[in-house]
Amino acid sequence: MILSRTPFRISFFGGGTDYPAWYRQHGGAVLATSIDKYCYLTCRHLPPFFEHKHRLVYSYIEMVGGLDDIKHPAAREVLRFMNVTSGVEIHHDGDLPARSGMGTSSAFTVGLLQALHALQGQMASKQQLAAESIHLEQDILKETVGSQDQVQAAHGGFNHITFQPNGEITVQPMTLPRDRLHQLNDQLMLFYTGIKRTASDVAKSYVADIDSKKRQLRIMYDLVDECVTLLNSGHDLTGFGHLLHEAWQAKRSLSPQVTNPEVDTIYEAAQAAGALGGKLTGAGGGGFMLLFVPRERQDKVRETLNKLLLVPFRFEFNGSQVIHYDPGEDFSAAEADRAKQDIGAFKELTQLGSTAPTSDRG
Repeated sequence: MILSRTPFRISFFGGGTDYPAWYRQHGGAVLATSIDKYCYLTCRHLPPFFEHKHRLVYSYIEMVGGLDDIKHPAAREVLRFMNVTSGVEIHHDGDLPARSGMGTSSAFTVGLLQALHALQGQMASKQQLAAESIHLEQDILKETVGSQDQVQAAHGGFNHITFQPNGEITVQPMTLPRDRLHQLNDQLMLFYTGIKRTASDVAKSYVADIDSKKRQLRIMYDLVDECVTLLNSGHDLTGFGHLLHEAWQAKRSLSPQVTNPEVDTIYEAAQAAGALGGKLTGAGGGGFMLLFVPRERQDKVRETLNKLLLVPFRFEFNGSQVIHYDPGEDFSAAEADRAKQDIGAFKELTQLGSTAPTSDRG
């Protein structure tokens, strides 16, 4: 049995420039961090004693005879990509809800790749996990997604990620003093709006005509370097909050679907209570709202947004990991066939036996 643990992420700046339709022409950059909220995936070889070949447990339970019968798109295509021929059982659990802007879909893809590689006796590198998950989501599943979530889930950490027009992706960890990282983390508040949406649906509203968004995306790209300079300078971190606000104003102008009246009301109330800036953490439309709030104003913001769930979090630096490894013994194809024959014979015997008279000795 294999258990993988893959972190979710918060993207601060540059989101939107990580879509291939943009960075393949103009280049892109993102400043993001993984956090201590995770996607857990348990995988094991499924013994051949059941009517079904594969069993998947997530928000639904699937018991199917073949890969083509699997309804979960990412699970089906990852299993096909990994050339899984023997039966498997997969269980998924997550610390945060899906469709919430925290990179949950990519964390699932990365985590499942990690677990299946381990189940096959392979150790996948972080670069390999990121590249394979980008290929699966963008080329095979044809989802309208960027490339930052897969990279961040695989690598983990607080990173400055750059995307080159030739497709090369560079991950540069932010080497900040521990105290400065803690100061930043301590001034960030994460609230769940309760609004669920599908990121690719929101993204489609502006990615399809992304060249018409050059002004906004260039602002968002430039803010990455501006924030990196701020963090490395040692200057007061309140500037981080102001930059978040500027980035949110640029992002919300990408499409009417990025925000809505409910989100705007939440953001304005948070600002009035003392937040210096903030944003929705994913493509937009709902999910989680991140706010930069000086420590002395956080009680007021918490009180103002008391109808929303506050989610404490810390930065995370490990990325996707196998945290339990016990590959066990697998059945060969011949052994599986023999087992099925034996099971069939046993069922016939028990059916015959059920018609025979029983003694009072049982």
